[in-house]
This record gives sequence, structure tokens and C-alpha cells, in this order.
Amino acid sequence: MAFYENVFIARQDVPAAQVDTLADTLSNIIKEQGGQVTKKEYWGLRNLTYRIKKNRKGHYMLLNIDGPAAAVKELERNLRLNEDILRFLTVRVDALEAGPSAVLQSRDRGDRDREGRGGRGRFGDDRPRRDFGDRPRRDFGDRPPRDFGDRDRDRPRGDFGDRDRPRGDAPERGGRSEGDE
Repeated sequence: MAFYENVFIARQDVPAAQVDTLADTLSNIIKEQGGQVTKKEYWGLRNLTYRIKKNRKGHYMLLNIDGPAAAVKELERNLRLNEDILRFLTVRVDALEAGPSAVLQSRDRGDRDREGRGGRGRFGDDRPRRDFGDRPRRDFGDRPPRDFGDRDRDRPRGDFGDRDRPRGDAPERGGRSEGDE
């Protein structure tokens, strides 16, 4: 028999208990077809990257399946028929993971990181100052002042020279030229 991983997303308005019963029903379908579900993981209510059937969130569930292709085909048929399922994906794998999946591991790691962050500001008060010990500090004391070239320092900002003024041979805007009556 082959190994498969199946992830499905249920609608956000379905309770988590109903998602578990749905996973139990799907695992019974696999058992009836001669396979077995080795692991069920509920990943929780997560935000979707884009809206699917007017839903912004969904309940994610992972099923590790050890069974024949006919069992997976029947599982996918039932997933398509169920109106509570937004999306599903079934992938054939070489071996099934025994421990928690990468999604659960990253979620657990994120909880541990957040525990020690209470009571600090945006960047943290106890954050060490950045030190460039491998490079000498630059000293600008003996540097001459910058030369800005031909820029007029006394010209007020916003004055762009002759560009705003009419030229001698061109008529002013809105005015009349000599030939106009």
C-alpha cells in the first residue's frame, strides 16, 4: 500500500468539534476501502491567503493515510461532495512522518518565542547596542566641509530659475501677442 498526506480546509463557521467528526468520517471511509489513517492533526483556524467561497479563514486538518489508491479516490470524491470543505490536497509521499508536522512544530516554537517578550517596547529595552568591534569608528573631525559645486546657496527653495518666467519672444500665458486683435 502507498502512503498519502491529505490536507483539507473546512469553512470557518463550522465548529472545531464538527471538523473532528468530519475527519473521523473520512478515516472510516479509508478503513472501509482497506486502508488506515495513521495520524490526524488539527492545525486550527487559520487565515487564508485569499478568499475562497467568501471565506477568509478555515479549519485546517492533516490526515496521514496508508492505503490503496482506490481508498484515496473515494476519500477525494467525498471531499468534493461535502459543502463544508473549501479545498483539499492529497500528495503521495515515500514515508509518513511519525512526529508532529512542520506546521505544528513551527507553531509550538512561535509560542515559546513569545513567552519571553512581555513588557518590552518595540525594540526592547535590554537589547544590546550594536557594536562594530571589527571596524574602527570613523572620525569626521578633520574633514573639510562639503562643496556643493555650482548650486546657488542663497536661492530660495522652489525657485527654479528661468523656467517659471516667460521668454522674451514667447507670449505670456493667457496674454495676447502683437499680431492678435
